[in-house]
Amino acid sequence: MADIQFLTQQEINDFVTQLDKDNDGCVSYTELEQKLDQVYKQLQPEAKAHNFHHSSRKNDQRHEFLRTMLGTEKDKIPAEDFKKVVRTWQIPSMEQEKQTEKDELEYLNSITWARKLRAMWEVEGPEYCFIAFVVSAQIALGVWQCVKYAEPQYQAAFGWGVAFAKFSAGALWPTIFFLLLSMSRWFQTFMRKSYYISRFVNSDKSQSFHIYISICAICLATLHAIGHLSGTFNYGSRPNRQDAVAALLGSDAVPRPYVAYVRSLPGWSGLTALGILYTIGLLSMPYIRAKSYEIFQLGHLLMFPFIGLIMAHGTLGLLQFPMMGILLAFPTLLIVMERVIRVSSTFYKIPAKLEVLDEETVMITCTIPSRRIWNYEAGQYVFLCGPQLSYFQWHPFTISTCTGREMQLHIKTDGNWTSKLRDLDLKHVAIDGPFGAPAQRFYDFDQTMIVGAGIGVTPFSGILNDLQVREDNEWTRRRDSTTSNESNDNESQITRVARRSHQPSMTEKRTAPITPTVSDNSNTTPAPASNAEKHAIPQRSSLDLTLYRRTDFHWIVRDKNHLLWFSDLLNKLSDSQNSTQHSPNLDIRIHPHLTKKFKNPPVSLHIYRCLLEKHRNEAQPISPLTGLIVPTHFGRPDFPKIMDQHYEEMLALFERDKQRRRRVGVFFCGAPVIGAQLADLCRQMTLRGREDGSEIEYHFQIEVFG
Repeated sequence: MADIQFLTQQEINDFVTQLDKDNDGCVSYTELEQKLDQVYKQLQPEAKAHNFHHSSRKNDQRHEFLRTMLGTEKDKIPAEDFKKVVRTWQIPSMEQEKQTEKDELEYLNSITWARKLRAMWEVEGPEYCFIAFVVSAQIALGVWQCVKYAEPQYQAAFGWGVAFAKFSAGALWPTIFFLLLSMSRWFQTFMRKSYYISRFVNSDKSQSFHIYISICAICLATLHAIGHLSGTFNYGSRPNRQDAVAALLGSDAVPRPYVAYVRSLPGWSGLTALGILYTIGLLSMPYIRAKSYEIFQLGHLLMFPFIGLIMAHGTLGLLQFPMMGILLAFPTLLIVMERVIRVSSTFYKIPAKLEVLDEETVMITCTIPSRRIWNYEAGQYVFLCGPQLSYFQWHPFTISTCTGREMQLHIKTDGNWTSKLRDLDLKHVAIDGPFGAPAQRFYDFDQTMIVGAGIGVTPFSGILNDLQVREDNEWTRRRDSTTSNESNDNESQITRVARRSHQPSMTEKRTAPITPTVSDNSNTTPAPASNAEKHAIPQRSSLDLTLYRRTDFHWIVRDKNHLLWFSDLLNKLSDSQNSTQHSPNLDIRIHPHLTKKFKNPPVSLHIYRCLLEKHRNEAQPISPLTGLIVPTHFGRPDFPKIMDQHYEEMLALFERDKQRRRRVGVFFCGAPVIGAQLADLCRQMTLRGREDGSEIEYHFQIEVFG
């Protein structure tokens, strides 16, 4: 607490002034209540179930909070006395929050260029390499075709248009190839089996690559059509060019008027394919997608005639071998097989149960299909179809939990289809998948740190829950096995004693399970733990240090409502840390960070927000502001301090268990600027471990869920 700067005297004075509306020199219960209502209107206009101003909440809970603020049962107290009460709250100063944010933004500017470039490479380098490869392929093939058809015999027959059109065609080859590959879920899932390959082949990072490559395809196809319509067809139909055309295409190809070029197979197939491509693009506009997702999906079915037309476009082999058909054969085969399986999956109905969790979230529980290509794991995603709503709509959702043959999907009901799903008496669903991959190297590390921003990191929530289930199952198995062995040994000893004394053995009176004690690979009594050690290792009587595993989950969101998205899972994980029904060897620490800023916020809003977040009691263990059990941090996380504290705690842990692998995995999914900072900090922590001889290593891992 020593490095925390609490409210300044000026901030306290401003707070009291904002409360004392009647200027009587006192702060009353009514004034506190009015300010609470005012703050809630700013913080949470639409009341949630955990908020004090929600209709389901009891007034006594609200009353308790306000009385705690006032510090007395009196209706009002003098302002000077109230200022003393405010000091006891130990609310961080707004100035410190501003300084922390400033330091976080200036971190990369404070390090050397070599460190900055190394950090940026670890975060964005492979992605830029992949983009550079795609662009280079487009330029190289385009220039090759342009130079080839700029030769005199082609220019004499078709003029400038043939070189221009062929440049666009050459660039279109890799463009359409990668466009189709970006639509293949199988290909992306297979590539993600390797962490290092997936860092480069990252076209499934988000929809952005597919969108950009599609726009590029439309532009190149349009330029290709312009080159032929304005140049090739125009020059090739002129009487003075017929001899040159005959030299290239044969004497039976002339005379050929302009309309003959358009009516030819390459002509009409190319123009029709271009029209279909524009149609798909228009039906993919955000407005259409939001208005009718079904139209968007049906529009994408036009890709199959589009592929057929562009393959047929060059089958005559007028000027060259039909390259497009050969290049598209592999991705087309993948997509066709995927779509056939998806359509057939519509008729393979899986029993399912829908449960409404809160006003915005539902949970679907269903059995994992027996027929599948990939194994189901938490953190992957599946395409879900509700035949009771539509046989044609498939929507992707992340697998929250995956235990045995049962899996769960948490769905945010903020769209047209999901809103209908919420009100449905769901009996069965259809599933296609799974796709993607969870954090591939997550289980390679005993000590991990997860940093993610926004709701895109929610797959990690499923992975953490899966980790909890795995540890619980293993702990239960070991506990039962230990108990059974101890009981058998005790039974044998009782039997031997009974035989020696000629007394009947009391095998039915088995001894109770013996709770394991803390193991630190030492036969001596352990020394008192240091402060860092106390933070690093929970004080649990049944903890086995050799099996101890810790995960820190830092979740950065802008709006507190985003925290509600997986609040039930996060609260479940928080509860498990203090429950005797869960493995004591797993230590999951959840740290939500709320970064939303208000323009010139009054100090009263800052103080009320902190007090609401801190308010807990036995009857209401969750925050009346965020709905979470764990405390929420306001402002950007101070990663240099977070990493430094984590290092000290790991140092204490590894000092007690000298046989443990001294590797910490830092997994990141979010904005590149945060990732670059973490990448540099991981390197600095590793260098620190070499310098002090602890040999602790921090391994930075980029994770993408596409």
